Amino acid sequence: MTTIETRCGPVTGSTGRGVSVFLGIPYAAPPVGELRWMPPQPADPWPAGLDATRYPNRSFQPSPPQALAGRDIPGEVSEDCLYLNIYTPAADAGKRPVMFWIHGGAYVQGSANEYDGAALAAENDVVVVAINYRLGAFGFLDVSGFGPNYEGSASLGFQDQIAALAWVRDNIADYGGDAGNVTIFGESAGGGSVLALLAAPAAKGLFHKGIGFSPGEVVGAPNDGIPALAQKLGTEGTELLAKLLALPADSLFELQMDGTISTDAKVDGTIITQQPTQAIHDNGPDGIPLIVGCNKDEGSFMADVFPPETREAMPAAFGVIIGNGDAATYLSHLKRLVPDGDLRERLVRVWYDLFRASALRTGEASSLAGVGGWVYSFEVPGSTPLGVAHGSDVAFTFNWINREGVVLAGFHESTEFNREIASKWSRTFAAFARTGDPNGAGLPEWPQYSPSRRACLVVDERPHIAEDPDGIALRKAYGMNSKD
Repeated sequence: MTTIETRCGPVTGSTGRGVSVFLGIPYAAPPVGELRWMPPQPADPWPAGLDATRYPNRSFQPSPPQALAGRDIPGEVSEDCLYLNIYTPAADAGKRPVMFWIHGGAYVQGSANEYDGAALAAENDVVVVAINYRLGAFGFLDVSGFGPNYEGSASLGFQDQIAALAWVRDNIADYGGDAGNVTIFGESAGGGSVLALLAAPAAKGLFHKGIGFSPGEVVGAPNDGIPALAQKLGTEGTELLAKLLALPADSLFELQMDGTISTDAKVDGTIITQQPTQAIHDNGPDGIPLIVGCNKDEGSFMADVFPPETREAMPAAFGVIIGNGDAATYLSHLKRLVPDGDLRERLVRVWYDLFRASALRTGEASSLAGVGGWVYSFEVPGSTPLGVAHGSDVAFTFNWINREGVVLAGFHESTEFNREIASKWSRTFAAFARTGDPNGAGLPEWPQYSPSRRACLVVDERPHIAEDPDGIALRKAYGMNSKD
């Protein structure tokens, strides 16, 4: 146990494995009651002290996919979920780089509690912050039609992320971190969040580098959630709002689960004001360096996650995003790669392309903007039939490969080679967090991804740099119009 003095009050955490761990620190007030669907409000200080030795609440969410079932995830499910966990080598004046983790889960699932930052922090002398934020109907439901107070409600999850970054700016020095050197990193929806925050004016200046693992771009406008709620509950206007605010949190969650309302991260125009690639272009040299990439077999896991009744429409629906607005060109390319027939085989490819297109477009845009963009392909052979599945790189990023039973680590065994790669892989991102350059941590020299070279770091049995491994045909299918 360790107790430190902070500007918010005394905090008691735990020590071990070379770090001090502070769990469940409130970065905003509980978003309950009249604060449901409202922007995050400041958290109260704790002059009498805070017990930070237990995992905090996490947002309401469905059960995990079957491939990840059976895990014991700490923390209760609650609407009161705006907390963060800190892993630091020392709560001193060290001014260490801060690595700010945003969990994935399609904006409806996941939590900070599943990501142990101890090894990453201890081995690289960085401060790791992992956050919980509102999900699904609590964080990404558009109820802006209820009036000006609810503008931006479709991006409350992103507003929570921004509030957590502001908390880090104001408080992380108490935990040994440097508020002037913050790297946001995340996987899947967390990677998409990294890209989305590039297009959030309110987040400008709160972070200085970004890493997106298997990111999806946030595109399109949100769907108004009010009409479906009005029909389901049989009322409208101020009476509907009052009824919704009075609903128990689990009842609201049931409306999400029974299909009454659907949520997704979109360009709402208030918080997220552009598509990420456009924001990178417009930010130009005032933007941030960015690392992006994905795994070789992204779709092997993702193709089976969503209900069977939704899968038939996925190629066309995702084609708009993958093709950068031009679904027809992408779908034509898809048909050449995977002829009509096996829907699952098509979905495996579609899911891969969804993440790969996002990585290539934003990586190229970052290099062209003059801030630096690096692209990778993670291909370390897996130990299951899923191969190098979606999320496989997470265990390597946090250097969990020595441990058993950690979420997602089961895709790879703890072999000598995997342990070596995990050490180099995690050190690479820590180096990037420290200096803005991912080189010098033991992997091959990693050039920026640009139209003149398109160098990609391939992490496999023999990590190497590949020149344009994707090819012009695929890039055209992704709507990349830069000259070759």
